[in-house]
Parts: sequence; C-alpha cells; structure tokens
Amino acid sequence: MSVARRLAAAAAARVTTTLVRGLLDDDPPGGARTWERTNHRGEPVSLLGGPAVAAGVLAGGLVGAPSTRDGAALAVATGAATAFGLVDDLTEDREGAVRKGLKGHLGALARGEVTTGGLKVLGIGAGALVAAALSRPHDARTAGRSRVVLRLVDVAVDGALVAASANLVNLLDLRPGRALKAAGIAAAPAGVLGGRGGATAAAVLGAVAAELPDDLAERDMLGDSGANAVGAALGVVAVQQCPRPVRAALLAGVVALTVASERISFTQVIARTPVLREVDGWGRRPAHVPAPARPSSGMPGPDAPGPGGVPGR
Repeated sequence: MSVARRLAAAAAARVTTTLVRGLLDDDPPGGARTWERTNHRGEPVSLLGGPAVAAGVLAGGLVGAPSTRDGAALAVATGAATAFGLVDDLTEDREGAVRKGLKGHLGALARGEVTTGGLKVLGIGAGALVAAALSRPHDARTAGRSRVVLRLVDVAVDGALVAASANLVNLLDLRPGRALKAAGIAAAPAGVLGGRGGATAAAVLGAVAAELPDDLAERDMLGDSGANAVGAALGVVAVQQCPRPVRAALLAGVVALTVASERISFTQVIARTPVLREVDGWGRRPAHVPAPARPSSGMPGPDAPGPGGVPGR
C-alpha cells in the first residue's frame, strides 16, 4: 500500500468528516433535540459526530481501497455498524433506561425479546460476517474439503473479530476523547507502515483528527453509530492485515476485554493506572471549565453518556 494512497485516504476521511459534520449541524435530521444527550456534568452534547466520523472512515477507506472486494467489505461492515448503531442511539428509551450490556441483550434475545441493543448485535454481526467473507479470498494453499472447512472457520473468526471490535470501541466511549484516542492508537501501525489494511487505518486516523477536538471539548460524542463504525473498520483492518494466528489472538483479547467489562469498570482501571490516566486525560477540559459552544451550532455544548443519558460519559 503506497504512501500516496494512505495519505489520500486520510485526507478524504478528514475532509468528509468535517464536511458531513457541518452539514448535519446546519440541518440536523429530526431537529437538534433529537441528537442531544446529557453528560455526567449535566450538560448537553450532540450525537451528530458519530455519523460524521462513520462517513469519513467509509469515504477515506473507499478512496484508498486496494481492490473492489476490500472496499465492499469495509462498506458492509461500517454501513451495518452505523445503521444499527443509529437505531440504538435514536430509539433507546431516554427515560432513565439502564444499559444492559452485551450479556443483557443476548439474554433478552434468548428469551425471545428483541431490544434495540439486541437488534444491533444481530445486525452488526450479520454485516461483520459478510465483510469477513468478502475480505479474504480462499487460501489457495489448501485443497478439497480442508479448504472449505478452513474458509468457514476463517469467516467465523474474522466476522466475530469485526463485530467484537465494533462493540469494544463503543464500550470505551464513556469519556471525552477516549474512544477516538484508542482508535487512533490501534490504527497507527497499519496507517503508518502500510499493508493491505493501511488505507482503512489511515482513514480512521483522518477521521479521528477531524472529530477529536469537538469530542474533547465535549460538544460531540460518537454514540453507538460512530463508535461501532470505527470499531468495525478497525476489525476490517485486522482481518485484511494480520495472519490467521494473530487474528485469533486479537479475537481472544477483544472478547476477554468485553467479558471483563461486564464486571470491571474501565474508567476505574484507567484512573488507577498512571500511564493510562495521563493518556486518557490528555486534551480534556478541567471539570470547572465550561464547554465552548460550537460556532455554527444552535446547541449549547458538551458531552454525554450513551443515548438515554446513561451515567458515565
């Protein structure tokens, strides 16, 4: 993957993120209040940053895609993540709804109850499997029945990695800038060094650069639509970039973190770890400083939990 292609992907992602965010700010679908949430400070924040970042990642990834097949994989993964994330963002109960977590949504599905979170799990999972099937061609070194079995295993593992990555980034979207910083760190190696997933990684970096100032200033948050889209894109990068053993190891790590999140607060762990605490707090405004208003926005300002005013963001 050439440097020029990666630079083009990053530039396209940054420009698209900024442009889409401005257009949404001028004419928010359903009105500005539809996209408002309240953060841990009791201040309003906009979810419009999520669709803007998703659009930027997709545009940049398509500009730099090494093949039509790889571009299609990214489009399916991020499209499903954004669409079903928006469903969860905009239809989740706002009257003090308690976030059930992945375990709660899966339990509800097992009982035949379809929550917006459960619908998101199914939709993103289906998109991830399609993206995995598109992302990596059959292993030409394996023949006959073994080839078919190995391919099915690859699609299952890779699809799970894309879906789990989408969920993990969403779990990090609990403080200003945290999810975007984590995504930028994860994307940096492939974005800088190149490889088959280099353009998509560069697109993530471009979108992060565009949206991070508003996220840190607590005017925007990614919400499910943006966080799931960025996570899915990172999953696609891993699928396209890494050999089978590394992908399996990454899946195990992501699943372990997801399971741990059901019992352990990431925020508390970060607060107790000096290096993580410093990185997490970089660029964030002090608690006593009010958020600046977005210049072209009619919205008052800052950051929020997840949809429904969930405590923590």
